[in-house]
Amino acid sequence: MSFAYIDTHVHFWDRGHLPYPWLDEVPAIAGPHRPAELQAEAGGRFPEKIVFVECGAPWLDEVKWVEQLAAAEPRIAGIVAKCMVNEGATTVANLAELKKHPLVRGVRHLVQHEPDADFAARPEFIAGVRAVGAAGLSFDLCCFHHQLPAVVRLVQACPDTRFILDHFGKPGIRAKLLDPWRAHFAELAALPNVDCKLSGLITEADHQAWTPADLKLYVDHALATFGPGRLLFGGDWPVAKLAGAYPRWLDTARSLVSHLPIADQDAIFRRNALRVYLLA
Repeated sequence: MSFAYIDTHVHFWDRGHLPYPWLDEVPAIAGPHRPAELQAEAGGRFPEKIVFVECGAPWLDEVKWVEQLAAAEPRIAGIVAKCMVNEGATTVANLAELKKHPLVRGVRHLVQHEPDADFAARPEFIAGVRAVGAAGLSFDLCCFHHQLPAVVRLVQACPDTRFILDHFGKPGIRAKLLDPWRAHFAELAALPNVDCKLSGLITEADHQAWTPADLKLYVDHALATFGPGRLLFGGDWPVAKLAGAYPRWLDTARSLVSHLPIADQDAIFRRNALRVYLLA
């Protein structure tokens, strides 16, 4: 039986077109990853719509390249662009430029590698994220679990910005750590302007030995806090290839919510994406 779904977290790159210095650290996935490669890996289970998420290349060049990909592969339905939001007037000008590109639905400024755990709560960062909301764009949050308290303060300070938490805030699945991630995650879920991606979990688990059971407590907590109405599927391809092929993660994600009513499963895999990223 065919399964229609939307993938809200896909990366494409080709170092023949744009630079991605960080890929030197992960040679297993450093080769070209474009729609054709995803099609080959997904087989007959290619998503009906894709949201591309920035990969660290020069921001405007990357948007223009993905627009070219989308012209040939119209299932690329949205872009989350790179935007450094702590640069004051430059941030505002860059947001205005991004608004000229219709596929851009939101932006992302990576928090995860900042050494200051409170980076997301700095005044200049908050000001920039407020500007993101004022521009009518959403903000993807990509952080590690120890940074969640600052992320909560950021979201509280930006009630007019729509947020999407990537990868559950990267909990310590490999070490089987639930706390204090569990409490901080619930604090974030209590804020109405946040949705959360069911994505990126297998790369936080043991790459070689993970099982769906390793992920279940985390997914159950997300269902109890965000609920099916605020969770949306993301493949995190090709980064997730470090821990498993695309079909394996898709099947795992489906199995972890298979006890839910069909309408709730459809919300997670389709309907919420249409709402959150304005894809309809």
